[in-house]
Amino acid sequence: MKILVIGSGPIVIGQAAEFDYAGTQACKSLKEEGHEVVLINSNPATIMTDWDVADALYIEPLTPEFCERVIARERPDAVLPTLGGQTGLNLATQLAERGVLEKYSVRLLGTQLDAIRKAEDRELFRSLMREIKEPVPESWIVETPEQLEALLDEAPYPCIIRPAYTLGGTGGGVAYNRDELWEIGSKGLKLSMRSQLMIERSLLGWKEVEYEVMRDSAGNCITVCNMENLDPMGVHTGDSIVVAPSQTLSDIEYHMLRTASLKIIQALKIEGGCNVQLSVNPDSFDYYIIEVNPRVSRSSALASKATGYPIARVAAKIAVGKTLDQIDNQVTGTTKACFEPALDYCVVKIPRWPFDKFPQGDRHLSTQMKATGEVMAIDRTFESALMKAIRGLEVKQKDLRHPKMAALDDTSLRGACAKPTDERLWALAEALRRGWGVDEVNRISRVDKWFLRKIQNLLDVERDLLDLVESTATQGDDAEHIRGLIQRAFHIGFPSATIRSLLGISREAESEAGHEQDPVTRVRAIAAGFIKAMQGEPVFKMVDTCAGEFESATPYYYGTFETEDDAALNI
Repeated sequence: MKILVIGSGPIVIGQAAEFDYAGTQACKSLKEEGHEVVLINSNPATIMTDWDVADALYIEPLTPEFCERVIARERPDAVLPTLGGQTGLNLATQLAERGVLEKYSVRLLGTQLDAIRKAEDRELFRSLMREIKEPVPESWIVETPEQLEALLDEAPYPCIIRPAYTLGGTGGGVAYNRDELWEIGSKGLKLSMRSQLMIERSLLGWKEVEYEVMRDSAGNCITVCNMENLDPMGVHTGDSIVVAPSQTLSDIEYHMLRTASLKIIQALKIEGGCNVQLSVNPDSFDYYIIEVNPRVSRSSALASKATGYPIARVAAKIAVGKTLDQIDNQVTGTTKACFEPALDYCVVKIPRWPFDKFPQGDRHLSTQMKATGEVMAIDRTFESALMKAIRGLEVKQKDLRHPKMAALDDTSLRGACAKPTDERLWALAEALRRGWGVDEVNRISRVDKWFLRKIQNLLDVERDLLDLVESTATQGDDAEHIRGLIQRAFHIGFPSATIRSLLGISREAESEAGHEQDPVTRVRAIAAGFIKAMQGEPVFKMVDTCAGEFESATPYYYGTFETEDDAALNI
């Protein structure tokens, strides 16, 4: 079968490169099944447009006109749109509505047009959720400027604006008054492919949770991964710090949301991957369905890398008729894709914003995505994964210290904690450092207390390291105490450079141990020796999709500070 795969188009602010990852994986998966792949994508600076990924490649504008020309020339049997992000989904919808697919006898693979419409059209989606008795926030559908104007005095402020058929929250936002609702809503109507908005009652301060789910044509469903945003509702998930698996949900909440997600993917009859976004009241068991992406999404790439489960690869095979129990798990080589991944580690994703290149840009984060990429870190605990992710950002800050936040007075710092920006993580740390307490910082920021307590754990180690030199200068050095603190700092995620900086250790201090010195210099020299020894002690743990339950043929590894080395055991 000859299959046309629609790419995701340009890599721009608010999109990043996750869809290139998915599209490349899908093309290779289809070729594994013996299908001929034709790819159309407008961006040559992608992996999917490498000459060996597809059998035929067209670098053309992703418009219905150009796509029809490719279809007329190549005469594919089918088109696969759900792996090209929102761009691919919208283009396939336009081709179907213009009669192009019917004209050339091209069928839609995977999720069908009816399911796409029900998930993307705000009115149809709301109706479906009510039909299956899943809660959605109170909302209003707007399709004309006149309808928007009539709503200005009725809408409950603040309210959320969600345009239909857009990517990365484009055209959306939070309106706190009628002027903002008119400005954001007018722009959203122009940017929406359907000229349709959903004006939604605000859930600011609630938790935001995502479930990545898979379904095949036989109705088999699994949950690949669930993820939790550190940032509360009001920030686009692509601009949020995300943790996988969820850390603050109770077992009841986890299964309640999992059941809802599987119920939704069954109702939509999606074939392939699907992303369900939900909002949870932190003070009760209330929840709402926010939206569904009936396609491989930005979060799908994160979930794939976090679990080792190749969502795009499996989705492509489902699209050509395979069921989950017929698809091999590539990582284990012994199990099937119908097994839900198990995680025995913590994953932290932090977005990467372009504000270092655009210092005058508006750093405020809302429901319209501004990030250009992200980093992902894996470790045994949230604290150590968070510290890894911060270092991976390639910004000046390598830990939880930030000179800008340290220089703020209390009033300004309170505002920095309350207002979501790319620097709020450091504001939260500074507030805790000043002794405001977890309850107070939670009240200001609405960031869950569990995350704040974990940040406090890191700050406790930071404080102990700062106190070490001062206390030992008056009480004398205790090598075992120093060793224990250095080990604790490494295990919780502090890099050697940060430990040296907090202790005031110069490079020369490493060679000064044993010399006649003042107590401070001697303590630093002893600590430097332990740091050097600890740098050679990391081990590697395995990501195998099954938490060690089965043998794995092609696992991958992450470094951490523990006693057992999975890599050594598998040699």
